[in-house]
Amino acid sequence: MIHHFKPVGVWFTTGRSMSNGYDLQDWTLRKNLMRKRRIDEAPWHGTIMQIAHTTADGSQAYTHTVPQFGLGVFLMSEPGECRASVLAALAAGYTHIDTARAYANEHEVGQAIKEAGVERDSLFITTKLRRGHAVGYEDTLEHCKKSLELLDTHYIDLYLVHAPPEDPEHRAPVWKAMEHCLEQGWVKAIGVSNYGAAHLEAMKDYATYLPAVNQVEFNPWLQRPHLKQATEAIGAKVMAYSPLARGHKVDDPELGAIAKRLGATPAQVAIKFCYDEGCITIPKSSNPARIVENLASLEVDISSEINAIRALECDYISGWDPTTEP
Repeated sequence: MIHHFKPVGVWFTTGRSMSNGYDLQDWTLRKNLMRKRRIDEAPWHGTIMQIAHTTADGSQAYTHTVPQFGLGVFLMSEPGECRASVLAALAAGYTHIDTARAYANEHEVGQAIKEAGVERDSLFITTKLRRGHAVGYEDTLEHCKKSLELLDTHYIDLYLVHAPPEDPEHRAPVWKAMEHCLEQGWVKAIGVSNYGAAHLEAMKDYATYLPAVNQVEFNPWLQRPHLKQATEAIGAKVMAYSPLARGHKVDDPELGAIAKRLGATPAQVAIKFCYDEGCITIPKSSNPARIVENLASLEVDISSEINAIRALECDYISGWDPTTEP
């Protein structure tokens, strides 16, 4: 299912000042326009993908749908920064927000959703169990409940283990607790983040429901064909974070030349590459104009330059990489 690109836009004028310093037009007008969009047209969020959990007999359980494109809110730790970013994203037409306990901004995501006045079932919320909290069955349950409380919502669409628990003995009980969260309806889907191929293979020994998603760093400089294949082999989707390698590659001259030929920005080319590779794609931005620019990347046709983009591969890891841990 694909909705045609019809961005609503973000309205920036002098007016009420948001806490992160951005001036936005009176929020009442923006909220009314957002509500009108829900009534008059389907919210636009690109392709809607189906995710599910593969069982031992090969069947799929707990299917759910996810907007393939969303907003990441990593490193938005200044008071009000995450809230303002989510408000801008919702106004622009985003319907998927990716947060985590480790980001310390789940509460601002919840605040923004309430302030926007959008219907909960029109949004998709991803959050993550912090690695330091992934130490046992009961701890996992308690932290899921805490995330529900911070987000001020009665369910989470996708709940991920942020990284393989450092103690391998904790991995099975943590995942069993994730499955309990799924069975109780606290979450609609469960998955992992920063899991390598060996971690995924090991899960077959203790998982009743295999992950629906594996969120990893993925971009033109880190295309991870083996890990992508291993993720898809267990029936999961790859969720790509850091499409610009945490900004390290935004000034890559080769990417710049490709973008110039396409009439797009370098960021748009990198984002669209992840998206066209079939990944759920969640670029992070707290800049309202960039939030809109990132969404517009989905209209960029990169097919004529795909070989040049693939040639950027250099196995460049911009941040941590638990995928290679034992």
